[in-house]
Amino acid sequence: MLALVFFAACASQPVERPPNFIVILTDDQGYGDIGVHGNPQIRTPNLDRFAAESVELSRFYVEPVCAPTRAALMTGRYHYRTGVIHTSRGGAKMHGDETTIAERLRAAGYRTGMFGKWHLGDNYPMRPHDQGFEVALWHKSGGIGQAPDIPNSYFDPHLWRNGKREQAQGYCTDVFFREALAFVEEHRAEPFFVYLPTNAPHTPLEVADELWKPYAEAGLDETTARVYGMVENIDENVGRLLAKLDELGREDNTYVVLLSDNGPQQKRYTAGLRGRKSMNYEGGIRALSFWRGPGLRAKKTDRIAAHIDVAPTLLDWAGLPEAGGLDGRSLRPLLEGEPEQWERTHFSQVHRGLEVRPYQNATVNTDRWRLVLGPGTFNDEAWSHEGEPPLELYDAQADPGQAHDVAGDQPDVVAELKGRYQQWFADVKSTRDFTPGVIHLGTDEENPAVLCRYQDATFVDGHATTWSVEIERPGRYRLRVHEPEAPGELHVLWQGVEQTAQGVEGEFELAEGAGPIDVWFQPRGGERPVYDKNEPKGDVTVKRLD
Repeated sequence: MLALVFFAACASQPVERPPNFIVILTDDQGYGDIGVHGNPQIRTPNLDRFAAESVELSRFYVEPVCAPTRAALMTGRYHYRTGVIHTSRGGAKMHGDETTIAERLRAAGYRTGMFGKWHLGDNYPMRPHDQGFEVALWHKSGGIGQAPDIPNSYFDPHLWRNGKREQAQGYCTDVFFREALAFVEEHRAEPFFVYLPTNAPHTPLEVADELWKPYAEAGLDETTARVYGMVENIDENVGRLLAKLDELGREDNTYVVLLSDNGPQQKRYTAGLRGRKSMNYEGGIRALSFWRGPGLRAKKTDRIAAHIDVAPTLLDWAGLPEAGGLDGRSLRPLLEGEPEQWERTHFSQVHRGLEVRPYQNATVNTDRWRLVLGPGTFNDEAWSHEGEPPLELYDAQADPGQAHDVAGDQPDVVAELKGRYQQWFADVKSTRDFTPGVIHLGTDEENPAVLCRYQDATFVDGHATTWSVEIERPGRYRLRVHEPEAPGELHVLWQGVEQTAQGVEGEFELAEGAGPIDVWFQPRGGERPVYDKNEPKGDVTVKRLD
Protein backbone atom coordinates (compact mmCIF):
# COMPACT_ATOMS: atom_id res chain seq x y z
CA MET A 1 0.00 0.00 0.00
CA LEU A 2 2.81 2.40 0.86
CA ALA A 3 4.44 1.64 -2.46
CA LEU A 4 1.20 2.35 -4.31
CA VAL A 5 0.68 5.63 -2.51
CA PHE A 6 4.25 6.67 -3.19
CA PHE A 7 3.88 5.80 -6.88
CA ALA A 8 0.64 7.75 -7.15
CA ALA A 9 2.22 10.78 -5.51
CA CYS A 10 5.16 10.66 -7.89
CA ALA A 11 2.89 10.25 -10.89
CA SER A 12 0.93 13.35 -9.92
CA GLN A 13 4.03 15.54 -10.00
CA PRO A 14 4.58 17.39 -13.29
CA VAL A 15 7.47 15.96 -15.24
CA GLU A 16 9.79 18.59 -16.67
CA ARG A 17 9.89 18.12 -20.40
CA PRO A 18 13.31 18.09 -22.06
CA PRO A 19 14.00 21.16 -24.21
CA ASN A 20 13.63 21.19 -27.97
CA PHE A 21 16.43 22.15 -30.34
CA ILE A 22 16.41 23.80 -33.76
CA VAL A 23 19.79 24.36 -35.41
CA ILE A 24 19.78 26.48 -38.57
CA LEU A 25 23.00 26.40 -40.59
CA THR A 26 23.22 28.68 -43.63
CA ASP A 27 25.58 27.98 -46.51
CA ASP A 28 28.21 30.57 -47.53
CA GLN A 29 26.50 33.37 -45.60
CA GLY A 30 29.41 35.46 -44.41
CA TYR A 31 29.81 37.28 -41.12
CA GLY A 32 28.85 40.51 -42.86
CA ASP A 33 25.75 39.18 -44.63
CA ILE A 34 23.32 40.41 -41.97
CA GLY A 35 22.06 43.82 -40.93
CA VAL A 36 23.20 43.67 -37.29
CA HIS A 37 26.82 43.43 -38.41
CA GLY A 38 26.65 46.80 -40.09
CA ASN A 39 25.71 45.79 -43.62
CA PRO A 40 23.99 48.92 -44.97
CA GLN A 41 22.28 47.22 -47.93
CA ILE A 42 20.98 43.79 -46.97
CA ARG A 43 17.45 43.49 -45.58
CA THR A 44 17.27 40.99 -42.70
CA PRO A 45 14.63 42.28 -40.24
CA ASN A 46 13.78 38.86 -38.78
CA LEU A 47 17.41 37.83 -38.37
CA ASP A 48 18.20 41.20 -36.81
CA ARG A 49 15.34 40.85 -34.34
CA PHE A 50 16.37 37.28 -33.55
CA ALA A 51 19.96 38.46 -32.97
CA ALA A 52 18.73 41.16 -30.60
CA GLU A 53 16.97 38.48 -28.53
CA SER A 54 19.93 36.08 -28.53
CA VAL A 55 23.34 35.46 -27.09
CA GLU A 56 25.81 36.29 -29.85
CA LEU A 57 29.15 34.51 -29.87
CA SER A 58 31.10 36.98 -31.97
CA ARG A 59 34.23 34.83 -32.20
CA PHE A 60 32.63 31.57 -33.25
CA TYR A 61 34.97 29.56 -35.46
CA VAL A 62 34.23 27.05 -38.20
CA GLU A 63 36.20 25.57 -41.08
CA PRO A 64 36.66 27.66 -44.24
CA VAL A 65 34.50 25.30 -46.35
CA CYS A 66 31.23 23.36 -46.07
CA ALA A 67 31.57 19.65 -45.27
CA PRO A 68 34.32 19.90 -42.61
CA THR A 69 32.22 22.37 -40.62
CA ARG A 70 29.20 20.07 -40.86
CA ALA A 71 31.15 17.04 -39.65
CA ALA A 72 32.42 18.94 -36.62
CA LEU A 73 28.97 20.30 -35.82
CA MET A 74 27.28 16.89 -36.04
CA THR A 75 29.86 15.02 -33.95
CA GLY A 76 31.55 17.52 -31.63
CA ARG A 77 34.87 16.34 -33.08
CA TYR A 78 37.39 17.93 -35.40
CA HIS A 79 36.51 16.92 -38.94
CA TYR A 80 39.82 15.15 -39.57
CA ARG A 81 38.83 12.58 -36.94
CA THR A 82 35.59 11.78 -38.80
CA GLY A 83 36.99 11.02 -42.25
CA VAL A 84 35.87 14.30 -43.80
CA ILE A 85 38.92 15.87 -45.48
CA HIS A 86 37.41 18.54 -47.72
CA THR A 87 34.27 18.96 -49.85
CA SER A 88 34.38 16.57 -52.85
CA ARG A 89 36.57 14.23 -54.91
CA GLY A 90 36.52 11.55 -52.26
CA GLY A 91 37.03 13.88 -49.32
CA ALA A 92 33.49 14.45 -48.00
CA LYS A 93 32.54 11.04 -46.59
CA MET A 94 32.06 10.76 -42.84
CA HIS A 95 32.68 7.31 -41.39
CA GLY A 96 29.46 5.52 -40.56
CA ASP A 97 30.65 4.63 -37.07
CA GLU A 98 30.86 8.28 -36.04
CA THR A 99 28.16 9.09 -33.49
CA THR A 100 26.15 12.19 -34.33
CA ILE A 101 24.17 14.43 -32.05
CA ALA A 102 21.04 13.13 -33.78
CA GLU A 103 21.89 9.56 -32.78
CA ARG A 104 22.50 10.56 -29.17
CA LEU A 105 19.29 12.60 -28.90
CA ARG A 106 17.18 9.99 -30.68
CA ALA A 107 18.40 7.34 -28.26
CA ALA A 108 17.21 9.62 -25.46
CA GLY A 109 13.69 9.82 -26.87
CA TYR A 110 13.93 12.85 -29.13
CA ARG A 111 12.20 13.01 -32.51
CA THR A 112 14.87 13.97 -35.03
CA GLY A 113 14.44 15.63 -38.42
CA MET A 114 16.88 17.01 -40.96
CA PHE A 115 15.89 19.24 -43.87
CA GLY A 116 18.44 20.62 -46.33
CA LYS A 117 22.10 20.11 -47.18
CA TRP A 118 23.84 17.12 -45.58
CA HIS A 119 27.18 16.93 -47.45
CA LEU A 120 28.69 14.15 -45.32
CA GLY A 121 28.14 11.22 -47.68
CA ASP A 122 25.45 10.19 -50.16
CA ASN A 123 25.64 6.42 -49.63
CA TYR A 124 24.99 3.97 -46.81
CA PRO A 125 26.04 4.19 -43.97
CA MET A 126 26.77 7.92 -44.22
CA ARG A 127 23.37 9.40 -45.17
CA PRO A 128 21.42 11.49 -42.64
CA HIS A 129 18.81 8.78 -42.04
CA ASP A 130 21.68 6.35 -41.37
CA GLN A 131 23.11 8.81 -38.87
CA GLY A 132 20.25 9.33 -36.45
CA PHE A 133 17.60 11.33 -38.31
CA GLU A 134 14.27 9.51 -38.44
CA VAL A 135 13.09 11.93 -41.13
CA ALA A 136 15.56 13.40 -43.62
CA LEU A 137 14.69 15.46 -46.69
CA TRP A 138 17.93 16.42 -48.33
CA HIS A 139 19.85 16.93 -51.54
CA LYS A 140 22.94 14.99 -52.46
CA SER A 141 26.51 16.21 -52.82
CA GLY A 142 27.60 19.74 -51.94
CA GLY A 143 24.81 21.57 -53.71
CA ILE A 144 21.64 21.30 -55.73
CA GLY A 145 22.67 20.93 -59.36
CA GLN A 146 25.96 19.19 -58.61
CA ALA A 147 26.81 15.58 -59.45
CA PRO A 148 25.16 13.16 -59.05
CA ASP A 149 21.87 15.12 -59.06
CA ILE A 150 22.19 16.69 -62.51
CA PRO A 151 20.08 18.29 -63.84
CA ASN A 152 18.40 19.92 -60.86
CA SER A 153 17.22 23.37 -59.82
CA TYR A 154 16.59 25.47 -56.72
CA PHE A 155 13.02 25.75 -58.00
CA ASP A 156 10.96 22.55 -57.70
CA PRO A 157 14.08 20.49 -56.93
CA HIS A 158 14.18 16.75 -56.77
CA LEU A 159 15.26 15.74 -53.28
CA TRP A 160 15.73 12.56 -51.27
CA ARG A 161 13.46 11.56 -48.39
CA ASN A 162 15.02 8.78 -46.34
CA GLY A 163 16.72 7.39 -49.44
CA LYS A 164 13.85 7.74 -51.91
CA ARG A 165 13.82 10.33 -54.67
CA GLU A 166 11.04 12.89 -54.36
CA GLN A 167 9.92 15.80 -56.51
CA ALA A 168 9.46 18.90 -54.36
CA GLN A 169 7.32 21.91 -55.18
CA GLY A 170 8.58 25.42 -54.54
CA TYR A 171 11.86 27.18 -53.90
CA CYS A 172 14.37 24.96 -52.08
CA THR A 173 14.73 27.09 -48.94
CA ASP A 174 10.95 27.43 -48.68
CA VAL A 175 10.61 23.65 -49.06
CA PHE A 176 13.11 22.87 -46.30
CA PHE A 177 11.55 25.32 -43.84
CA ARG A 178 8.04 24.18 -44.72
CA GLU A 179 8.98 20.57 -44.00
CA ALA A 180 10.71 21.57 -40.77
CA LEU A 181 7.64 23.48 -39.59
CA ALA A 182 5.42 20.48 -40.35
CA PHE A 183 7.78 18.24 -38.37
CA VAL A 184 7.70 20.64 -35.41
CA GLU A 185 3.92 20.80 -35.49
CA GLU A 186 3.57 17.02 -35.73
CA HIS A 187 5.86 16.44 -32.75
CA ARG A 188 4.97 19.50 -30.68
CA ALA A 189 4.00 17.26 -27.74
CA GLU A 190 7.38 15.46 -27.78
CA PRO A 191 10.97 16.64 -27.46
CA PHE A 192 12.39 17.28 -30.93
CA PHE A 193 15.66 18.11 -32.63
CA VAL A 194 15.45 19.83 -36.00
CA TYR A 195 18.58 20.36 -38.09
CA LEU A 196 17.91 22.87 -40.86
CA PRO A 197 21.03 23.34 -43.01
CA THR A 198 20.05 25.47 -46.00
CA ASN A 199 21.92 25.25 -49.29
CA ALA A 200 21.46 29.01 -49.75
CA PRO A 201 23.16 31.34 -50.44
CA HIS A 202 25.57 28.81 -52.01
CA THR A 203 26.00 28.81 -55.78
CA PRO A 204 24.34 28.49 -58.22
CA LEU A 205 22.74 31.78 -57.23
CA GLU A 206 19.21 30.88 -58.26
CA VAL A 207 16.54 33.05 -56.64
CA ALA A 208 13.30 34.76 -57.63
CA ASP A 209 13.67 38.00 -59.57
CA GLU A 210 11.59 39.95 -57.08
CA LEU A 211 14.18 39.20 -54.40
CA TRP A 212 17.41 40.05 -56.17
CA LYS A 213 16.50 42.73 -58.71
CA PRO A 214 15.77 45.46 -56.13
CA TYR A 215 19.36 45.10 -54.92
CA ALA A 216 20.66 45.36 -58.47
CA GLU A 217 18.51 48.42 -59.08
CA ALA A 218 20.07 49.94 -55.96
CA GLY A 219 23.49 49.65 -57.61
CA LEU A 220 24.85 46.30 -56.46
CA ASP A 221 26.46 43.91 -58.92
CA GLU A 222 24.25 40.98 -59.93
CA THR A 223 26.23 38.38 -57.97
CA THR A 224 25.96 40.28 -54.69
CA ALA A 225 22.33 41.14 -55.44
CA ARG A 226 21.48 37.47 -55.90
CA VAL A 227 23.25 36.47 -52.67
CA TYR A 228 21.40 39.15 -50.73
CA GLY A 229 18.12 38.06 -52.30
CA MET A 230 18.76 34.49 -51.15
CA VAL A 231 19.59 35.70 -47.63
CA GLU A 232 16.42 37.80 -47.60
CA ASN A 233 14.46 34.65 -48.42
CA ILE A 234 16.16 32.87 -45.50
CA ASP A 235 15.20 35.81 -43.32
CA GLU A 236 11.54 35.48 -44.30
CA ASN A 237 11.58 31.76 -43.50
CA VAL A 238 13.23 32.29 -40.12
CA GLY A 239 10.44 34.74 -39.34
CA ARG A 240 7.85 32.10 -40.19
CA LEU A 241 9.61 29.50 -38.06
CA LEU A 242 9.75 31.75 -35.00
CA ALA A 243 6.08 32.66 -35.45
CA LYS A 244 5.17 28.96 -35.62
CA LEU A 245 7.00 28.24 -32.37
CA ASP A 246 5.07 31.04 -30.72
CA GLU A 247 1.78 29.79 -32.17
CA LEU A 248 2.42 26.27 -30.86
CA GLY A 249 3.47 27.51 -27.43
CA ARG A 250 6.93 25.99 -27.80
CA GLU A 251 8.97 29.20 -27.86
CA ASP A 252 9.79 29.05 -24.14
CA ASN A 253 11.04 25.47 -24.29
CA THR A 254 12.99 25.57 -27.54
CA TYR A 255 16.60 26.53 -28.13
CA VAL A 256 17.03 28.04 -31.59
CA VAL A 257 20.61 28.28 -32.85
CA LEU A 258 21.52 30.16 -36.03
CA LEU A 259 24.97 29.55 -37.52
CA SER A 260 26.78 29.86 -40.83
CA ASP A 261 29.23 27.29 -42.16
CA ASN A 262 32.06 29.46 -43.50
CA GLY A 263 32.81 32.85 -45.01
CA PRO A 264 31.36 34.35 -48.19
CA GLN A 265 32.42 32.79 -51.47
CA GLN A 266 32.41 36.06 -53.41
CA LYS A 267 33.89 39.48 -52.64
CA ARG A 268 31.42 41.68 -50.76
CA TYR A 269 30.90 43.36 -47.41
CA THR A 270 32.66 41.41 -44.62
CA ALA A 271 32.23 43.66 -41.56
CA GLY A 272 35.94 44.43 -41.68
CA LEU A 273 37.15 40.83 -41.65
CA ARG A 274 39.96 39.79 -43.96
CA GLY A 275 39.46 36.94 -46.41
CA ARG A 276 36.54 34.80 -47.49
CA LYS A 277 35.54 31.17 -48.08
CA SER A 278 38.43 28.67 -48.31
CA MET A 279 40.87 31.15 -46.70
CA ASN A 280 42.32 30.69 -43.24
CA TYR A 281 41.87 34.35 -42.31
CA GLU A 282 39.02 35.57 -40.08
CA GLY A 283 36.71 36.25 -43.02
CA GLY A 284 36.86 32.58 -43.97
CA ILE A 285 36.43 30.95 -40.56
CA ARG A 286 34.52 33.35 -38.29
CA ALA A 287 30.82 32.59 -38.53
CA LEU A 288 27.44 33.89 -37.48
CA SER A 289 26.46 32.44 -34.10
CA PHE A 290 23.22 33.38 -32.34
CA TRP A 291 21.63 31.33 -29.53
CA ARG A 292 18.12 31.93 -28.17
CA GLY A 293 16.25 29.83 -25.65
CA PRO A 294 15.07 29.30 -22.08
CA GLY A 295 17.33 30.84 -19.48
CA LEU A 296 19.36 32.84 -22.00
CA ARG A 297 19.52 36.64 -21.83
CA ALA A 298 20.53 38.71 -24.83
CA LYS A 299 24.19 39.66 -24.81
CA LYS A 300 27.33 39.57 -26.94
CA THR A 301 30.59 37.91 -25.99
CA ASP A 302 33.90 37.65 -27.81
CA ARG A 303 35.13 34.57 -25.95
CA ILE A 304 36.20 31.79 -28.32
CA ALA A 305 33.67 29.12 -29.29
CA ALA A 306 33.43 26.80 -32.27
CA HIS A 307 31.51 24.25 -34.32
CA ILE A 308 32.82 21.41 -32.15
CA ASP A 309 30.96 22.93 -29.18
CA VAL A 310 27.43 22.65 -30.60
CA ALA A 311 26.93 18.94 -29.92
CA PRO A 312 28.21 18.94 -26.31
CA THR A 313 26.14 22.05 -25.55
CA LEU A 314 22.87 20.55 -26.77
CA LEU A 315 23.60 17.26 -25.03
CA ASP A 316 24.23 19.18 -21.81
CA TRP A 317 20.92 21.04 -22.11
CA ALA A 318 19.18 17.72 -22.80
CA GLY A 319 20.53 16.37 -19.51
CA LEU A 320 22.52 13.58 -21.15
CA PRO A 321 25.80 12.25 -19.76
CA GLU A 322 28.94 13.82 -21.12
CA ALA A 323 30.04 11.88 -24.19
CA GLY A 324 33.60 10.66 -24.48
CA GLY A 325 35.92 11.35 -27.38
CA LEU A 326 34.65 14.86 -28.12
CA ASP A 327 36.89 17.82 -28.87
CA GLY A 328 34.30 20.46 -28.04
CA ARG A 329 32.96 21.60 -24.70
CA SER A 330 29.55 22.67 -23.47
CA LEU A 331 28.97 26.39 -23.98
CA ARG A 332 26.41 26.60 -21.18
CA PRO A 333 28.75 28.50 -18.82
CA LEU A 334 29.42 31.04 -21.58
CA LEU A 335 25.83 31.29 -22.80
CA GLU A 336 24.20 31.42 -19.37
CA GLY A 337 26.82 33.56 -17.60
CA GLU A 338 30.28 35.04 -18.02
CA PRO A 339 32.88 32.61 -16.67
CA GLU A 340 36.13 34.07 -15.42
CA GLN A 341 38.11 31.19 -16.87
CA TRP A 342 37.49 30.46 -20.55
CA GLU A 343 40.87 29.83 -22.09
CA ARG A 344 40.62 28.24 -25.52
CA THR A 345 43.00 27.30 -28.29
CA HIS A 346 41.11 26.50 -31.45
CA PHE A 347 42.56 24.92 -34.58
CA SER A 348 41.32 25.03 -38.15
CA GLN A 349 42.71 23.39 -41.27
CA VAL A 350 41.30 22.37 -44.66
CA HIS A 351 42.83 22.11 -48.10
CA ARG A 352 42.19 20.29 -51.36
CA GLY A 353 43.58 16.83 -51.93
CA LEU A 354 43.31 13.64 -49.90
CA GLU A 355 46.88 13.84 -48.61
CA VAL A 356 46.59 16.04 -45.53
CA ARG A 357 49.80 18.02 -45.06
CA PRO A 358 50.97 19.80 -41.92
CA TYR A 359 50.91 23.60 -41.96
CA GLN A 360 48.79 23.86 -45.11
CA ASN A 361 45.96 26.42 -44.87
CA ALA A 362 45.80 26.13 -41.09
CA THR A 363 45.06 28.52 -38.22
CA VAL A 364 45.61 28.59 -34.47
CA ASN A 365 43.34 30.96 -32.54
CA THR A 366 43.62 32.09 -28.93
CA ASP A 367 42.03 35.01 -27.10
CA ARG A 368 44.99 37.24 -27.99
CA TRP A 369 46.68 35.74 -31.03
CA ARG A 370 45.94 34.30 -34.47
CA LEU A 371 48.65 32.22 -36.10
CA VAL A 372 48.08 31.67 -39.83
CA LEU A 373 50.01 28.75 -41.33
CA GLY A 374 50.44 28.28 -45.08
CA PRO A 375 48.22 31.23 -46.02
CA GLY A 376 46.52 31.02 -49.41
CA THR A 377 47.22 27.32 -50.00
CA PHE A 378 43.70 25.83 -49.96
CA ASN A 379 43.72 24.88 -53.66
CA ASP A 380 47.38 23.95 -53.95
CA GLU A 381 47.26 20.15 -54.00
CA ALA A 382 51.00 19.95 -54.70
CA TRP A 383 51.97 22.37 -51.93
CA SER A 384 55.21 21.69 -50.14
CA HIS A 385 57.67 23.71 -48.13
CA GLU A 386 61.33 23.49 -47.28
CA GLY A 387 62.52 24.52 -43.88
CA GLU A 388 60.14 26.69 -41.91
CA PRO A 389 56.56 26.85 -43.22
CA PRO A 390 55.20 30.23 -44.29
CA LEU A 391 53.28 31.77 -41.40
CA GLU A 392 51.83 35.03 -40.15
CA LEU A 393 50.86 36.22 -36.67
CA TYR A 394 48.16 38.76 -35.82
CA ASP A 395 47.12 40.45 -32.59
CA ALA A 396 43.40 39.75 -32.25
CA GLN A 397 42.86 42.64 -29.86
CA ALA A 398 44.88 45.37 -31.56
CA ASP A 399 44.38 44.24 -35.17
CA PRO A 400 41.02 42.49 -35.70
CA GLY A 401 41.24 43.11 -39.45
CA GLN A 402 44.54 41.19 -39.69
CA ALA A 403 46.38 43.97 -41.47
CA HIS A 404 49.73 43.80 -39.66
CA ASP A 405 51.79 40.61 -39.47
CA VAL A 406 53.80 40.70 -36.23
CA ALA A 407 55.39 37.26 -36.48
CA GLY A 408 58.86 38.82 -36.66
CA ASP A 409 58.26 40.77 -33.47
CA GLN A 410 56.86 37.86 -31.45
CA PRO A 411 59.09 34.79 -32.02
CA ASP A 412 58.21 33.26 -28.66
CA VAL A 413 54.48 33.47 -29.36
CA VAL A 414 54.99 31.95 -32.80
CA ALA A 415 57.01 29.08 -31.35
CA GLU A 416 54.43 28.41 -28.63
CA LEU A 417 51.45 28.37 -31.01
CA LYS A 418 53.31 26.37 -33.62
CA GLY A 419 54.09 23.76 -30.98
CA ARG A 420 50.41 23.55 -30.01
CA TYR A 421 49.51 23.11 -33.67
CA GLN A 422 52.02 20.28 -34.10
CA GLN A 423 50.54 18.44 -31.12
CA TRP A 424 47.01 18.93 -32.46
CA PHE A 425 47.93 17.73 -35.96
CA ALA A 426 49.55 14.57 -34.61
CA ASP A 427 46.53 13.96 -32.38
CA VAL A 428 43.85 14.24 -35.08
CA LYS A 429 45.99 12.21 -37.46
CA SER A 430 46.23 9.39 -34.94
CA THR A 431 42.45 8.84 -35.00
CA ARG A 432 42.04 7.53 -38.57
CA ASP A 433 45.21 8.68 -40.36
CA PHE A 434 43.01 10.96 -42.50
CA THR A 435 41.15 8.13 -44.26
CA PRO A 436 37.71 9.09 -45.65
CA GLY A 437 34.57 7.10 -44.97
CA VAL A 438 33.77 3.86 -46.79
CA ILE A 439 30.69 3.18 -48.96
CA HIS A 440 28.95 -0.12 -48.19
CA LEU A 441 27.52 -2.05 -51.15
CA GLY A 442 25.14 -4.97 -51.29
CA THR A 443 23.12 -3.86 -48.26
CA ASP A 444 19.38 -3.96 -47.78
CA GLU A 445 19.56 -0.32 -46.69
CA GLU A 446 20.69 0.85 -50.15
CA ASN A 447 20.19 -1.41 -53.13
CA PRO A 448 20.86 -0.30 -55.80
CA ALA A 449 23.53 2.23 -54.91
CA VAL A 450 24.94 4.94 -57.17
CA LEU A 451 28.66 5.62 -56.96
CA CYS A 452 29.26 9.26 -57.88
CA ARG A 453 32.61 9.65 -59.55
CA TYR A 454 33.22 13.37 -59.01
CA GLN A 455 31.94 13.54 -55.45
CA ASP A 456 33.10 10.26 -53.94
CA ALA A 457 35.81 8.56 -56.02
CA THR A 458 39.42 8.85 -54.92
CA PHE A 459 41.10 11.56 -56.98
CA VAL A 460 44.76 11.19 -57.90
CA ASP A 461 46.57 13.95 -59.82
CA GLY A 462 43.25 15.65 -60.47
CA HIS A 463 41.48 12.60 -61.92
CA ALA A 464 38.90 10.20 -60.47
CA THR A 465 40.18 6.66 -59.92
CA THR A 466 38.59 4.09 -57.59
CA TRP A 467 35.95 4.11 -54.86
CA SER A 468 36.68 2.92 -51.33
CA VAL A 469 33.94 0.37 -50.60
CA GLU A 470 32.97 -2.57 -48.46
CA ILE A 471 30.90 -5.35 -50.02
CA GLU A 472 28.93 -6.89 -47.18
CA ARG A 473 27.38 -9.80 -49.07
CA PRO A 474 29.15 -11.79 -51.78
CA GLY A 475 27.17 -12.72 -54.84
CA ARG A 476 25.89 -11.61 -58.20
CA TYR A 477 25.81 -7.88 -58.91
CA ARG A 478 24.67 -5.82 -61.88
CA LEU A 479 26.84 -2.80 -62.65
CA ARG A 480 26.12 -0.05 -65.13
CA VAL A 481 28.39 2.85 -66.04
CA HIS A 482 26.54 6.06 -66.83
CA GLU A 483 27.86 6.38 -70.37
CA PRO A 484 26.07 6.38 -73.74
CA GLU A 485 25.51 2.93 -75.22
CA ALA A 486 28.39 2.09 -77.54
CA PRO A 487 30.52 -0.89 -78.60
CA GLY A 488 33.10 -1.63 -75.95
CA GLU A 489 33.79 -3.38 -72.67
CA LEU A 490 32.78 -2.75 -69.09
CA HIS A 491 35.68 -3.46 -66.74
CA VAL A 492 35.42 -4.22 -63.01
CA LEU A 493 38.55 -4.62 -60.91
CA TRP A 494 37.86 -5.88 -57.38
CA GLN A 495 40.15 -7.65 -54.91
CA GLY A 496 42.80 -8.13 -57.59
CA VAL A 497 40.40 -9.83 -60.03
CA GLU A 498 39.44 -8.06 -63.26
CA GLN A 499 36.18 -9.02 -64.99
CA THR A 500 34.66 -7.70 -68.21
CA ALA A 501 31.31 -7.58 -69.98
CA GLN A 502 30.18 -6.25 -73.33
CA GLY A 503 28.55 -2.82 -73.28
CA VAL A 504 28.00 -0.34 -70.46
CA GLU A 505 26.14 -2.85 -68.25
CA GLY A 506 26.95 -6.34 -67.03
CA GLU A 507 26.62 -8.90 -64.24
CA PHE A 508 29.59 -9.86 -62.09
CA GLU A 509 30.42 -12.10 -59.14
CA LEU A 510 31.81 -9.92 -56.36
CA ALA A 511 33.44 -11.31 -53.25
CA GLU A 512 32.87 -10.04 -49.74
CA GLY A 513 35.52 -7.63 -48.52
CA ALA A 514 36.75 -4.06 -48.30
CA GLY A 515 39.05 -2.05 -50.52
CA PRO A 516 39.14 0.00 -53.72
CA ILE A 517 36.82 -0.95 -56.58
CA ASP A 518 37.62 0.24 -60.09
CA VAL A 519 34.88 0.35 -62.73
CA TRP A 520 35.17 1.82 -66.22
CA PHE A 521 33.84 1.49 -69.74
CA GLN A 522 36.41 1.33 -72.51
CA PRO A 523 35.06 2.05 -76.00
CA ARG A 524 36.14 -0.35 -78.71
CA GLY A 525 39.34 0.93 -80.25
CA GLY A 526 39.50 3.80 -77.78
CA GLU A 527 41.31 4.65 -74.58
CA ARG A 528 40.08 4.49 -71.03
CA PRO A 529 38.18 7.74 -70.33
CA VAL A 530 39.48 10.30 -67.86
CA TYR A 531 36.97 11.79 -65.41
CA ASP A 532 37.65 15.08 -63.68
CA LYS A 533 34.50 17.19 -64.07
CA ASN A 534 31.51 17.84 -61.80
CA GLU A 535 29.09 15.80 -63.90
CA PRO A 536 27.32 12.42 -63.61
CA LYS A 537 29.14 10.96 -66.61
CA GLY A 538 31.03 7.89 -65.48
CA ASP A 539 28.97 7.31 -62.34
CA VAL A 540 28.16 3.66 -61.61
CA THR A 541 24.94 2.00 -60.46
CA VAL A 542 25.55 -1.16 -58.40
CA LYS A 543 22.71 -3.59 -57.63
CA ARG A 544 22.90 -6.83 -55.68
CA LEU A 545 20.89 -9.52 -57.47
CA ASP A 546 20.84 -12.33 -54.90
